[in-house]
Amino acid sequence: MIEYIRGELAELTPALATIEAGGVGYGLNISLNTYSALQKKTAGQQDNKTVVKLYVYEAIREDAYVLYGFHSKKEREMFEQLITVSGVGTNTARMMLSGMSVSELCNAISTGNAKLIQSIKGIGKMTAQRIIVDLRDKIVALGIADEIPAGGTMQAPVNNAVRDEAVAALTMLGFSPAPTQKVVVAILQQQPDAPVEQVVKLALKQIK
Repeated sequence: MIEYIRGELAELTPALATIEAGGVGYGLNISLNTYSALQKKTAGQQDNKTVVKLYVYEAIREDAYVLYGFHSKKEREMFEQLITVSGVGTNTARMMLSGMSVSELCNAISTGNAKLIQSIKGIGKMTAQRIIVDLRDKIVALGIADEIPAGGTMQAPVNNAVRDEAVAALTMLGFSPAPTQKVVVAILQQQPDAPVEQVVKLALKQIK
């Protein structure tokens, strides 16, 4: 599994970034959001040897092996969640992340704004509703909703370091990661300054 690729940006188009790493040129399909982030990195560069890092999603099929690149883990996490929804493939998910930022998409999902999601090419009414129903709770549990800007409808972002450490500790104790993460996030939203040990103790009382 490829977690990320770090190397020189050899070529860049709005849909594809080619990164040379270890003498190999990797072609990664990208969203317009990632394209914009890479453009900012190359701005003002004179030697055309900009070193970039993209997080990778590998789409392995019988007839193809396709790499998708993302400028942040949050964008990749959102992409991975989108393609779990029936009717949303990799190309559609990339289109969504080109039409909206992660924070805008999180806000649309959390508020049930199907019309805004439908404004993206290729997304119909039923698909938009499925995205909202399937992902509303997941983006909170996974911390993707931390991207929502101040003034949004979601609660304040949680301490990601404490969240991850608490979930890891509880997982080692034998609890399932998904429900554990949801409980931990809920605790941290109520007690944002709670240390890891306190979060773990509170979670042990709540996890079923």
